Amino acid sequence: MVRTSSLAGAGLLLCLAVQAAEAPPPASDILASAEAAAAAQHRAVFLIFHASWCGWCKKLDRFIESAEIKPVIDKYFVVTHLTVQEQGDKKSLDNPGGDAVMDRAGGKDAGLPFFAFLDDKGETIVNSIRPGDGMPAQRNIGHPVQPYEVDWFMAMVKKAAPAMTPDEAKVLKSWLRAQKKWRRRVACNRPQPPSSQTVAGEYDDIGIDRWLN
Repeated sequence: MVRTSSLAGAGLLLCLAVQAAEAPPPASDILASAEAAAAAQHRAVFLIFHASWCGWCKKLDRFIESAEIKPVIDKYFVVTHLTVQEQGDKKSLDNPGGDAVMDRAGGKDAGLPFFAFLDDKGETIVNSIRPGDGMPAQRNIGHPVQPYEVDWFMAMVKKAAPAMTPDEAKVLKSWLRAQKKWRRRVACNRPQPPSSQTVAGEYDDIGIDRWLN
């Protein structure tokens, strides 16, 4: 009886240890590591909130990881992901505290992907909520595809990485501009695009910098 109980207890402890090892780390730990790297390397934190069900999150990751884009992004940013808003049997994938971090970064009810550039102290420099000044209604740009989304992303980059050269910025913008325009947005809790299509480039050079002053 004592031997059986001991074996059962050992099995329970082993099971708990395995579960603890597999549990996602808290958002606070991930952020602390990213901020330390940003401070040591004089970069900003590129904080992305995503989920396994989010197709547009995967498109954003493909952009960041593409061969021509990754060297530019890695030169200026510490790319960091937090998993939030998982559903059903994947809810356990959420990083504990991730939703609260997303709220603090300005992304409450923003949909996914939502992202923000942070300084090495974790303060938000700018986020993916595009101002609505003279444009379609203010909203989260998610993965930038539409012309004004691309423009806002580039304005964000200029704010968070002022040392980026014009040639480096052109690499990012050219890749984004080359995507197929005006896909219908049916994934990731995103609003539909305007009913009338806009010619690519219509929103170029419209003084986006004024939104960042």
